[in-house]
Amino acid sequence: MSFKSIDPQDLVISTDSITATIWSNNNPTLINYFTSSVQVATNTGQYYYSVYQTASTDSTAAVQFNVAYCDLLGSGSEFYNNAVTGSSPTRTNYGQYRTLILGDENAGFIFGNYSASYFYALNIERARYKEKLFPGTMTMYLSGSSGKISLTDDSKVAASITFKDAGRVFNLVSGSAGTVFTGTNTNGWAGGANSTSGSYGWFLPDVGLILLNAQALSSSIALGGIGLLTSRSFDTADNNPARIVDSLKIAGANNFGWTLNSEETLSSDFIFVRARNGEFNYSENPSFISGSTGAVLYNSFINNPTTYITTVGLYNQTNELVAVAKLSRPLPKDFTKELLVRVKLDF
Repeated sequence: MSFKSIDPQDLVISTDSITATIWSNNNPTLINYFTSSVQVATNTGQYYYSVYQTASTDSTAAVQFNVAYCDLLGSGSEFYNNAVTGSSPTRTNYGQYRTLILGDENAGFIFGNYSASYFYALNIERARYKEKLFPGTMTMYLSGSSGKISLTDDSKVAASITFKDAGRVFNLVSGSAGTVFTGTNTNGWAGGANSTSGSYGWFLPDVGLILLNAQALSSSIALGGIGLLTSRSFDTADNNPARIVDSLKIAGANNFGWTLNSEETLSSDFIFVRARNGEFNYSENPSFISGSTGAVLYNSFINNPTTYITTVGLYNQTNELVAVAKLSRPLPKDFTKELLVRVKLDF
């Protein structure tokens, strides 16, 4: 066994971005949306609905995302205590997302130029992606009582990136796959947004979260909405999350689904291990030298030795083996050959 120190110039760090679909079975677009009547009927159903790519009773069913309705005043759900007005699951949802995203219990959500006291939160199931969502790849189709619309994020055209406690924040706008459009496109999907309702919400790729501005979606098609008709009754279970699911279902029934990709930053260490012509030509292997005398077994190996390299081991400063690279086949080495082995470590 022979050792050699790695030169600093033989160490290279590379970073690559890996993209992938987020929906089950590597489907690029989610068209079918199913909820579980069991989950909806339980206490958790008062806070959010889980959405599956197939019937929840199917063996292949997996949660794709969750939908929660959030209201600062606590409307849209029953109060925890009738003596405490506004204390309800929707108000709890609002507080939780405010803490997660804004990090300040006194802060508010401002979509464009509109201060929103209620919105929908679509939380992508964590098992669907590895690191973060990929900005500029989303196209979400929604259909309501007065029209239909497609949404994307403005990451490709934003002059600067806004950061909150939850990481990067992009506005949701009318468009497709990061391309923003206004007016009505060839498919009849409306563009633009009501100036009094601001943007359609926020896209937060670092936490896998999408916020939909309920006020903007509740507008008429002429003002850029779809007439979503969000209900804000007090002390009443309005089941508002079902309105978003139904909106996605209607669009999906016409083969207009939800496309979204994930992004992962993969860092790699490249280590170039060099065996120069005068190195690693002798071996202490019993097939090369005598174990009793230490003499070379064959005279031809004295001036013209040949070894075969099969393994590269990486050691730390205290001579501890930390990584092993196995070669696909033995590589012959003698004084007339130099070898270069590239070792890649991903993390």
